[in-house]
Amino acid sequence: MSEIVRRDELEAAIEARRELGPELEPALIDSFVERIERRLAERTHESERSLKRKREHQKEMVLGAMGISVPLLAIAAIFTGLAGVVVVCAAVAVIAVVSAR
Repeated sequence: MSEIVRRDELEAAIEARRELGPELEPALIDSFVERIERRLAERTHESERSLKRKREHQKEMVLGAMGISVPLLAIAAIFTGLAGVVVVCAAVAVIAVVSAR
């Protein structure tokens, strides 16, 4: 995970605080805090997008597996009986568990 504020930026802000003096200190601190808040907001937004993509992929995988399982269940029931149906159900469950990771 990358740093929110790089060390050199922090050192530059501290040095600027020393050079500018106490009268400009509040403005300097406000701009530094604003930069940190902006970066945190960007990270949050990226994290939300990543989570949404993962959920969409998971949904696609499960729905696809369920769609394929319908004809497979019919074929398994006709040709192999209960054992084939159990195998198909187990395969769908495995796909759901693996795609949830």
